[in-house]
Amino acid sequence: MTVPEPFNGYPGVVHGGIVAALLDETAGRALLVSGNFDDLMVTAKLEVVYRRPTPTGVPLTVVGRVLSRSERRAHAQAELVLPNGSVSARAEVTLARPPAALAATWEAERPYWKVDGKP
Repeated sequence: MTVPEPFNGYPGVVHGGIVAALLDETAGRALLVSGNFDDLMVTAKLEVVYRRPTPTGVPLTVVGRVLSRSERRAHAQAELVLPNGSVSARAEVTLARPPAALAATWEAERPYWKVDGKP
């Protein structure tokens, strides 16, 4: 993916909040594709380490992996990788199961959460 310049924090550098959002979404999607798609969890804690500036306008790779998972919580990690293979930012993410009544209100959104064609 390439982040365009309107998402700059400083000229030529992706805003840190955008970086955090990319890492958060990637960790959550890693959880969705690693198990039962209906097993929805939401971010409870997001810890981002910014290792170097993330440039706008260059191809970036975002990689997520699930580190552990239980009935109520999961821990995941996501990295933003630059074209040269170095990591510009990394996040450790704790996800938690939301209350069932809250999750039920999200049913209309479910078709938009597909990852690589998976429901």
